[in-house]
Amino acid sequence: MARMIEGQWEGSWRPADAEGDGSFRRKPSVFREPLPQGPIEAGRYHLFVAWTCPWAHRTLVVRALKGLQALIPVHFANELTDRSWAFESPEASPYGDHHLYQVYLRADPAYTGRVTVPVLWDSQTQRIVNNESSEIIAWLDSLPSAAPRLRPQRWLSEIDQWADALYEPLNNGVYRAGFASSQAAYDEAVAGVFACLDGVEARLEGRRWLVGDRITEADIRLFVTAFRFDGAYYSLFRCNLRRLADYPNIQAHLVRLFALPGVSETCNLAAARRGYASIRAVNPSGIVPAGPLGLVGVVGP
Repeated sequence: MARMIEGQWEGSWRPADAEGDGSFRRKPSVFREPLPQGPIEAGRYHLFVAWTCPWAHRTLVVRALKGLQALIPVHFANELTDRSWAFESPEASPYGDHHLYQVYLRADPAYTGRVTVPVLWDSQTQRIVNNESSEIIAWLDSLPSAAPRLRPQRWLSEIDQWADALYEPLNNGVYRAGFASSQAAYDEAVAGVFACLDGVEARLEGRRWLVGDRITEADIRLFVTAFRFDGAYYSLFRCNLRRLADYPNIQAHLVRLFALPGVSETCNLAAARRGYASIRAVNPSGIVPAGPLGLVGVVGP
């Protein structure tokens, strides 16, 4: 992806940080400040997100399940352009910005790095606290709430094991397949995607959730990729050995989580599909595929 160097853009946007072997390597998040502990002031911390991004989607799902909507405002920068994510209008940003990179520069005028979502913003100190989704969702789960913890201590080790098991082959694996620029890199990535799905399908046989007897963070990590799979990754990222609909246990898990209070409001598959279709490196025409039929969530051109 194009990046900023000392506050200036370098090159044009491209979707992957590709290595010489044609493999996609995701760069680590930059802003990793310690997150605040205990109760927080309503409206102080804001989330910047995009409908397309599954990493941002994680934060929206946790925010909804924990009932934190009134505590933490959300701002959508949905269009991916050659100057980072763009707001639909200046009114969509609390500062009248046109692009998300302007938020990054507000935090650091000499910023060097990628401009990504999600972003946790401190409106009081005018800085980006964190842009690593794993840390943001753990923090959201720690905030005072009447809802049960998504990272309960008794299952924490198993939850983190599933986080590792899902991340590289599936959550990031679909991107490694979609952004691969060599046959060998693609073959390796897509094999990992479906090996992981096979394992998850077996795990969910006779179970409602991946860990324990109720929803945990592990389920959310699976959900955000599963939600996009048939609608985007299957066609646009060439993860087309099988559809998610061919995995009845995972499909049932997807439907089950989607039906939880507040979760459907965090999902906009039509916008996500448009976002993926706009990535010229994987879809030069920009045409949004019509199908497949029967997708969970909002479907449209």
